[in-house]
Amino acid sequence: DPLPLPRLGRGSMGGTQSLALPLGKGPHQVGCADVMVGHTREGVFLRLFYPCLPRAGAERPLWIPRYEYCGGLSDFAHRSRRWCAPLLNAAIGSCRVPVSWNGPFKPCSRRYPLIIFSHGLGAFRTLYSSVCLELASWGFAVAALEHRDHSASATYFCPAEAGSEEWIPYQRVPQGQKEFYFRNKQVHQRAEECVRALRLFEDIDSGKSVPNVLHQDFDLSVLKDSIDLTKVAVMGHSFGGVTAVLALVKEPSFRCAVSLDAWMFPLENALYPEVPKPVLFINTEKFQTPESLAKMKRLSSRNSQTKIITVLGSVHQSQTDFTFLTGKLLSRILGMRGTLDPYKGLDITSRAALAFLQRHLNLEEEFHQWDDLLEGIGDSVVPEAPFCRSNL
Repeated sequence: DPLPLPRLGRGSMGGTQSLALPLGKGPHQVGCADVMVGHTREGVFLRLFYPCLPRAGAERPLWIPRYEYCGGLSDFAHRSRRWCAPLLNAAIGSCRVPVSWNGPFKPCSRRYPLIIFSHGLGAFRTLYSSVCLELASWGFAVAALEHRDHSASATYFCPAEAGSEEWIPYQRVPQGQKEFYFRNKQVHQRAEECVRALRLFEDIDSGKSVPNVLHQDFDLSVLKDSIDLTKVAVMGHSFGGVTAVLALVKEPSFRCAVSLDAWMFPLENALYPEVPKPVLFINTEKFQTPESLAKMKRLSSRNSQTKIITVLGSVHQSQTDFTFLTGKLLSRILGMRGTLDPYKGLDITSRAALAFLQRHLNLEEEFHQWDDLLEGIGDSVVPEAPFCRSNL
């Protein structure tokens, strides 16, 4: 029998907490919309999180937007357990994201800084909604990409023929091919897709007509004169974390990168001296290897503004939405959660990112109150990597 679907919303005081994504803690309510531009796989597909105006009875989008995405979740969740996809589908298939779907964009006298977000291997655009909406609640526009390099659980584009879709499946490393060469080609495509997403916002800001292929009720022209294209960062998790590093090489407009538990393996050694801007590496305790950390330290040795911190009591999936949606039992089965409370983990991650972004995007906010986190000072955080790992 399938598992019962989780109750939505938060539990009452003293009761059992329901499985749900947290609301943003910043001063802004958050809206989101899906944007697809172009009728080929070279186009751009993203979910945009942004500050929005209140709207009574606002619809909340499904966390997993289409059933076609579910098949690849077993790879993203736990590559050695092929049976976990139906378990996940049953447990979290009905969850919704606590944002206003196509909500009215909130005008601002100061333009919003922009973050381009890159997902991990086997993921897709919605699986980091908790961190994306948290950052949006503090006054950022966050564009969560869906990559078309066969690294997403699944994705699609809409050819010019009315009503048609062409799906791009997840692809494992072909037999007989070395993984580095396969993944290196992918990471270059992913970084180029990050640049393409930035070009999309530049087109909108220049007044070009940018039709949304998905025909949604969100008018992209409202973004004109609302996004600060001089204050743009790139961010990502795992495969997306190293994608963010490479995007700094490909696009000078990216001022800095925030890299969540980066999988550094796919990046060629010759590119490390070419990374021109600072990176914040926020690692979990259980994922990184000495080889990966050595690559991060190679970057920090070249740029004193590049920082490496580790969140204690966390695992690789702690920086994804799964840590909130699977509950303690399923998390233990699938290895989705460490000993650190997920809400505390999100606070550490988002506050460190905000402090770093304020410093390198020259923001006029109060995010410097969390500067200590950038030095690994604080509860459940240490600089660089811990000398010994706790027994999670």
